[in-house]
Amino acid sequence: PYAELGLDDAKWTDDKLLDLMLMHPILINRPVVVTPKGVKLCRPSEAVLDILPNPHVGTFVKEDGEIVNAA
Repeated sequence: PYAELGLDDAKWTDDKLLDLMLMHPILINRPVVVTPKGVKLCRPSEAVLDILPNPHVGTFVKEDGEIVNAA
């Protein structure tokens, strides 16, 4: 939908782009995470560590099996 809608055109306002993302969720290929420290599009998944109140979650396994050490 990005190319079909011409979303690279500067004519789109931020509000309209957000409306289009809500209408076409495939445009957002990442989870949006909200914490007291902020809002972030978190892909790769370890990007969420930047906005977690306690980012020291230890080792975890990502969706693809990759091991991440967030200690």
